[in-house]
Amino acid sequence: MTISTGGTPLLRRVRQVPPVSRRRGLWLYLGVAYAGMWLAMLPLLVSGYRRGDAREGTGALAEVCIAFAMFAPALGAVVAVRYARGGGRVREALALRWPRPWGRAVRECLTAVAVPAGLTVAALALGALVGRYPVGELDAGSVAGRLAGGLVGMVVSLPLFLGEELGWQGYLFPRLLRDGHRTRPLRAYLLTGAAFALWHLPTLIMGGQYPGRSWYVSVPAMVVSCTLVLPVFTWLRLRSGSVVPAVVAHAFVSSLSVGMVKEFADPDAALDPLHMGLTGWPGWIVMAAFVAFLARTGRLRPTGVPGRL
Repeated sequence: MTISTGGTPLLRRVRQVPPVSRRRGLWLYLGVAYAGMWLAMLPLLVSGYRRGDAREGTGALAEVCIAFAMFAPALGAVVAVRYARGGGRVREALALRWPRPWGRAVRECLTAVAVPAGLTVAALALGALVGRYPVGELDAGSVAGRLAGGLVGMVVSLPLFLGEELGWQGYLFPRLLRDGHRTRPLRAYLLTGAAFALWHLPTLIMGGQYPGRSWYVSVPAMVVSCTLVLPVFTWLRLRSGSVVPAVVAHAFVSSLSVGMVKEFADPDAALDPLHMGLTGWPGWIVMAAFVAFLARTGRLRPTGVPGRL
């Protein structure tokens, strides 16, 4: 499996960047991405906004703030590529391209939908099996219609998730692979997952992903969730040589997967994301099993990395 950006294998291209420039780029990227998130969330933090229920929607101000925040990683990646390296082709450096040929691009994007969908269904089934997920009465026509609407909404939101994945998969993960002359995939997965999770700190404080939970519960839970889901996104990025499938998968997990949790649940039951869906312990078990399979079969190992992950 070859991971390429503009026809050049990923590891070879990362090696071409001097260590000092790579470290400077990493700090520059993280600084812009994190500062952008906090600045975008500032109006909500100042207003005292807090989400107290998983069924609670977001208002117009929250939607605008979230949209701006999601472009912060992309901005950080572009700034790091253009200035830390003394200039460079952004699209080539961040793997911003369609998988070729077009038939493959379609297959990769369908995989990016099917895999998170399967993981979500498995997590909900596990939660229901142990009595933690309250399944409601399901009407096939109604569920199909709402899921179709959710899929349309997911497609519309893709540019926002592109803003995130250009940073995490396009920039940060490949740069963390290298440590001098060594390649350290496990470190890259763990550090990228932790950075991805902690970037959400302002929203976690306001109950965004885990409404009703204190920060000292939601922050560790988010670290676990992001560390487990990140290899799934990375696998899609590695097998295609493009960030696009990772963008599609991220959009599904953050929108349609959450919608499935609400859609299949008893409408009168309380929803706790810590105990259901991909952000709860049932999802952690399901994702851990899938990631273990990917690692065991060598699907998480970038080109040129000897041995197992």
